[in-house]
Amino acid sequence: MSLDVSPALLEQAERGEVDEADFVDCVRTSLPFAWEMISSLVAQLKVDGGEFADNQTPPPDEQARGQLLRALASDAIRGALQRHFGVRLAFQNCHRVAVFPLDASVDDRLARFTSVRGQLLNQSPELRDC
Repeated sequence: MSLDVSPALLEQAERGEVDEADFVDCVRTSLPFAWEMISSLVAQLKVDGGEFADNQTPPPDEQARGQLLRALASDAIRGALQRHFGVRLAFQNCHRVAVFPLDASVDDRLARFTSVRGQLLNQSPELRDC
């Protein structure tokens, strides 16, 4: 899953300076499933509070799964999304996306979520081929 980069955004990149808001908009329009999932988790975190909000429902199809992988595997995309939404993102198993506030009080919970132990405990036979 690649980004749908407009000619204007490509021109910005070729000149050397890219407006991050334009890049975020490109991500929003290119990866709508990933954008909607992250947006809804950010909203859930704001409404419910707590240490984090996460999704545990697998994507409906391979295209949606690909969007999540693209959004969270790319350092540039992930970083831009974190700055845009003001959260830290964590990711497990091709679908389990979590958003954590920037507040240092949740650092231990984030460390547990992203630990080797946390990854192993989030495995299941149904997710082997995701």
